[in-house]
Amino acid sequence: MSMDELQKHVQESMIDTEFHKAWKETEPEYELTRQIIALRLRKGLTQHELAHRIGTTQSVIARIENGGQNLSIRTLTKIANELDANVKIELLPC
Repeated sequence: MSMDELQKHVQESMIDTEFHKAWKETEPEYELTRQIIALRLRKGLTQHELAHRIGTTQSVIARIENGGQNLSIRTLTKIANELDANVKIELLPC
């Protein structure tokens, strides 16, 4: 499935209220993990190298990147520092 086909499928699926609700709930997590992966790859780091630099294991980084691990702000800040990034967290009214 191409990226255009995937985007079209997602847009069509948004009509389903259950899908829309689930998408909205997971979108921030997905976006964050996508950014972590992109920044790690841009720096040319493996999961193992990033893990070593922040004092954890490769399996923890893998779980973070696949959304299978809750991420504390402290861990997120460590990751951001190693990836030369800043963390900005904000709550916006609906």
